[in-house]
Amino acid sequence: MNAASRRTPLLLGIAGLSLGSVAVALWTQHSLGMEPCPWCVLQRLIFVAIALAALLGLAWRSTLGQRLSAAGLALLGLCGVAAALWQHFVAAVSDSCKLTLAERIISGLSLDALLPEVFQPRASCAEAAVNLLGLPYEFWSLGLFVLLGLMTLVLLGARRR
Repeated sequence: MNAASRRTPLLLGIAGLSLGSVAVALWTQHSLGMEPCPWCVLQRLIFVAIALAALLGLAWRSTLGQRLSAAGLALLGLCGVAAALWQHFVAAVSDSCKLTLAERIISGLSLDALLPEVFQPRASCAEAAVNLLGLPYEFWSLGLFVLLGLMTLVLLGARRR
């Protein structure tokens, strides 16, 4: 099995898990009434960006494409971990999450206006602090970012063999 055939399932898995997490977030929002805060929305954006970086790795098979994809996956995974931790330890205990970095990124990219059903914050960080199956919602996100990071490490190992 060559390196490219080892990378393909990993990249597809990374993209699928990332987009699946956004689908679950939208389901919990629209079916269970769990409205997202700016940090929740930023994590959705990071998951979409991770999926795009993985798809870039699938499409651009050159060494440069693989390196850019892996670098993007690693950087975005770290950003996701930081966003989930910030949401839990700082934003969720703040009185307001207005004009935070997350809100500025989302509104600066105009995603809240372009795709409001996906990227519009609809709750404050304190209101969005909910548990899902006994764990804070952002810890589910954190766990998935860590899993995606581990998959990226395996991907990097597959590239070197």
